[in-house]
Amino acid sequence: MFEHDVIIVGGGLAGCRAALEITRTNPNLNVAVVAKTHPIRSHSVAAQGGIAATLKNVDPTDSWEAHAFDTVKGSDYLADQDAVEILTREAPEVIIDLEHMGVLFSRLADGHIAQRAFGGHSHNRTCYAADKTGHAILHELVSNLRRNGVHLYQEWYVMRLILEEGQAKGIVMYNILDGHIEVVRAKAVMFATGGYGRVYNTTSNDYASTGDGLAMTALAGLPLEDMEFVQFHPTGLYPVGVLISEAVRGEGAYLINSQGERFMERYAPSRMELAPRDITSRAIAYEIRAGRGIHPDGSAGGPFVYLDLRHMGKEKIMSRVPFCWEEAHRLVSIDAVIEPIPVRPTIHYCMGGIPVNTDGQVRSGSDGFVDGFFAAGETSCVSVHGANRLGSNSLLECVVYGRRTGAKIAQFVQNRKLPIVDEQHYITEAQQQIQALLAQQGQYRISQVRHAFQDCMTQYCGVFRTEQLMQEGAQKLQEIQNQYSQIYLDDKGDCWNTEIVEALELQSLIVVGRLILASAMNRQESRGAHFREDFPQRDDTNFLKHTMAYYSPAGIDIQYAKVAITMFEPKERKY
Repeated sequence: MFEHDVIIVGGGLAGCRAALEITRTNPNLNVAVVAKTHPIRSHSVAAQGGIAATLKNVDPTDSWEAHAFDTVKGSDYLADQDAVEILTREAPEVIIDLEHMGVLFSRLADGHIAQRAFGGHSHNRTCYAADKTGHAILHELVSNLRRNGVHLYQEWYVMRLILEEGQAKGIVMYNILDGHIEVVRAKAVMFATGGYGRVYNTTSNDYASTGDGLAMTALAGLPLEDMEFVQFHPTGLYPVGVLISEAVRGEGAYLINSQGERFMERYAPSRMELAPRDITSRAIAYEIRAGRGIHPDGSAGGPFVYLDLRHMGKEKIMSRVPFCWEEAHRLVSIDAVIEPIPVRPTIHYCMGGIPVNTDGQVRSGSDGFVDGFFAAGETSCVSVHGANRLGSNSLLECVVYGRRTGAKIAQFVQNRKLPIVDEQHYITEAQQQIQALLAQQGQYRISQVRHAFQDCMTQYCGVFRTEQLMQEGAQKLQEIQNQYSQIYLDDKGDCWNTEIVEALELQSLIVVGRLILASAMNRQESRGAHFREDFPQRDDTNFLKHTMAYYSPAGIDIQYAKVAITMFEPKERKY
């Protein structure tokens, strides 16, 4: 049995920043990070646009209060405002800290960190490293972890959270290389496993974003919060779905329909292309519905619109958003200097997740906490994003709340003993689960079931939702879940058997998908990214509250929790 003072699951920004804070606070603690990819291949590395903070390098009239208001308004007033205050107050400090670590932010002519416009923000406050910001930050954090002696378990798949009598005691993990199973016990367990974009068939997320941490938490009997709020990024590259960063619109790109109109004037005249993501995504979907989308041959009535950079000029495109140009050229052979880029909404981010307080402690319900269990980043819900996240606030959440959670864990594990864990019991159960998958004589390949599931979620719980549509989806989802027991694996070996990982990930996807759909069916209003055509208005009287969804194979129990309103009273959201 492996032993550590702290085990962190997830090698992205939140997990790495927490690990670094723990070792900074107490260098004597034994800290480990486990990731199913190499840490610098975590999905954080794909974050492009930037990280928001009121440095006032470009706009001296900016303030943390303005950043907080923009965030709360962007959240459609569902964000917890005490958490937003911490996020926005601490933002400048964490940016300077990252710079001192060696993160190479883009600069202004006077040497200060550059800041650009971003959707939903009223000031130019997004710091960036060209359009590779996540890459710049994550590489520096991983280098710092190695320097500080944090142990990295790379390419291990975590199968289970060990939760006994209200205490998190460790994890069970599977070595992808050789099929070896290990139990890790620890004084504190932290989940920083990211999002679940692969629940849907078109996403900007990488193949590893399968909601494993969320599913493990739900299967342990704990609630997940606000899972109905799924963010569609307006500009996914058609037809592949990868992200064309909001930074491109921040630098001045236009959205145009088949008639050549900058159609955002109809939907958000004051912010145009820099309206919040939920509004911009729906606007694109409306244009396509109305027949003003574009076909690949350039004719009207097609499935995408254009993102037009041509007026920006080659020098600006290549210096400010070079990765955007590279992606469009590499994947769809478009030269954005002389051609517009085809885009449509793509699944991008989960606003919901594992419910935590502002120290990253995981809630067991609306009142209590789980002893020794922490979470931060996209997999958590603190909730600073509410019903809709503003661009460049996600990296900020990872760094601010990764740091806070790490500081709390370092304090928490002082004078605690390692828990008692029955290692053989958990190893035997994990081995039996793997053997059952290998022995299963089913009729479906994993990819068949996964694609059917992803198509179902996309069709029945997408940008536009209704009761009837989601009821049909729930029925189909149950049928697909029944097929899980009928999958078969071609690979029966134990050396780099990726089919086993795919089978375990599919279970995670199904659990998360059912929670999203059940939470969406119960919220009979439209708020932020959750848009009900049968309930098109926001309903603060009945639904200004957080959804808390509990999973069981028999069904999903929905409860609700209060929203923390400390600074801004909810009002109509207009742009």
